[in-house]
Amino acid sequence: MIEFFPFKKDIPFMRWGKVTTFISLATFILAVAALATKGLNLGVDFTGGTVMEVAYSQPADLASIRSVLEKTGLPEVAVQNFGTSRDVLIRLPLKGKSSAAETSNSVIQALKAADATVELKRVDFVGPQVGKELYDNGALALLVVAGGILAYLALRFEWRFALAAIIANMHDVVIILGMFAFFQWEFTLTVLAGVLAVLGYSVNESVVVFDRIRENIRKMRGATVPDIIDNAITTTMSRTIITHAATQTMVLSMLLFGGEALHNFALALTIGILFGIYSSVLVASPLLLMFGVKREHFIKPVEKKEEAVV
Repeated sequence: MIEFFPFKKDIPFMRWGKVTTFISLATFILAVAALATKGLNLGVDFTGGTVMEVAYSQPADLASIRSVLEKTGLPEVAVQNFGTSRDVLIRLPLKGKSSAAETSNSVIQALKAADATVELKRVDFVGPQVGKELYDNGALALLVVAGGILAYLALRFEWRFALAAIIANMHDVVIILGMFAFFQWEFTLTVLAGVLAVLGYSVNESVVVFDRIRENIRKMRGATVPDIIDNAITTTMSRTIITHAATQTMVLSMLLFGGEALHNFALALTIGILFGIYSSVLVASPLLLMFGVKREHFIKPVEKKEEAVV
């Protein structure tokens, strides 16, 4: 295997295990506190409301559109480009007893008064009951994915590895949700898709490191378990740097140039990838030591055969 970033000596990651575990615990507690005190800023997908797509004959001025809509008494409206700079997506939360038709009519009339070239292309209404079902199903999807990962790792490796990996992965998910809660970024279905993608992406890194640890346990017979883990992480560092750098470059391009429609999705992926690297190396591996993983868990003792008595 070609290594673009070769390391001549093993990096003693496990010496910092207690420090990194403390940092992870602190960030986890802060994330949970943000979720408990502020909560997620749920989008129309989960709370219910009206979604409108309008088109202009020239690039739309989003700030001007927001100003026009605020004058109609809709201060919580979300306005973003959708597709091209001339297409605009407008999300309107449920407001009072106004129907979706009345709300969309008042919005399009206000927009036409400011610019007669605006054209209504689509109107969708999400009821509060549907939004609640989407929220519940999203939470269920997270639990099902986490359970599937736990079962897969338990079958492929050993229960200590499975438990360490799922704790590290859920650490990433809680950090993402905590940051969205703390900064009150809008949490939509696309962000939920990003969170689910991070779960799969993060477990892939854990599997690579765990597979090398299992291989080293059989090869490095005279080494201690911390040395085996340090060697496994160090020898996979080149692959980790290349993989994550390539992925992060693509995600950053979406974050910077994908427009508002992809912004929060790419933001969730960016946070997840950065913490995924950290958790796979500096959370999951120290947890293995805390759970007491030993060589005997992988190498079965040789059974002595009794010699036949003549």
